[in-house]
Amino acid sequence: MEVSVSMDPLFLAWSCCRRRQLQRSADICSKILSESPFDQMKSMMMMVMLQAAWSLKTRALTEMVFVDEVEVDQEGIAEMMLDESSIAQVARPGTSLRLLGTSQGGAPTPAIRPMTQSGRPITGFVRPSTLTGRPETMEQAIRTPRTASSARPGTSASGRLVRLGTASMLTHPDGPFINLTRINLAKYAKRPNMAKTLFEYIFHHENDVKNALDLAAVATEHAQFRDWWWKVQLGKCYYRLGLHREAEKQFRSALAQQEFVDSYLYLAKVYQRLDQPITALNVFKQGLDHFPAEVTLLTGIARIHEEMNNVISATEYYKEVLKQDNTHVEAIACIGSNHFYTDQPEIALRFYR
Repeated sequence: MEVSVSMDPLFLAWSCCRRRQLQRSADICSKILSESPFDQMKSMMMMVMLQAAWSLKTRALTEMVFVDEVEVDQEGIAEMMLDESSIAQVARPGTSLRLLGTSQGGAPTPAIRPMTQSGRPITGFVRPSTLTGRPETMEQAIRTPRTASSARPGTSASGRLVRLGTASMLTHPDGPFINLTRINLAKYAKRPNMAKTLFEYIFHHENDVKNALDLAAVATEHAQFRDWWWKVQLGKCYYRLGLHREAEKQFRSALAQQEFVDSYLYLAKVYQRLDQPITALNVFKQGLDHFPAEVTLLTGIARIHEEMNNVISATEYYKEVLKQDNTHVEAIACIGSNHFYTDQPEIALRFYR
């Protein structure tokens, strides 16, 4: 005699989400919501189950298109040509990431080492900020030759964000899962757990920064400005909108309430976009005081030194990274590349192996 055992649909959806079967998890939640629509006459237990299914589906849809906001985005023509955040047109040597052809390492970079368009040595690891150089004029930017690893000169990370905003049309041909034009943000702001899930859905899946900012502002006010998480989200929205000084205030306010690694990374990201690498280095070092030997903070310091052509200091910090994580691909590649271009191919071969 065969006995069939059926699993609870909500638990099955949760299990699928944990196993990264996101589409299946969203489909199961959709079935739960369609079979038991929200109704005022439902029991309290049923309402809790429907809210859980709604939150889980929102989380699954968000995870499908989630992109880590910590990484510094590549600047396009709009950011390069219309940048109004620069303090000085001609920065002092060693204080700018946009000053071409400088070396701060105490020893000149070997001439045999290939350079990027911005005049910096090839790092051995491709990152968004090292893909292309910074053109001096609009004509130069438009005439920049395209390569297999770079996007069109007229596009940047903003194009990726616009494409992410169309994810709802792909997952829901009949319309978006949540109609943002009719949603009551103040109602959700009173429910912290659902509000945080909804914010990430709006910010990452729908790419609607305005509504995400409104929700974060209302939720921050409802929390009486004591929730550091909402301040970080406000900073992310301000950064996406190009309001870097407002983002800086929010990240610093969040750090004053709660020391968190991501807050330091976001704040340093703001200073890098403002072309203040020395301040960004200080932020990373402040983070190391609270989180000693944190790999992401050490990597951020090494990247800045590398972008400023201080290859010697960058290599030292990458070695510190390897002491904490000996499988860190970026550190291995950058140290190996540095040894290769300083006439030590046998040592570079060890790292690459």
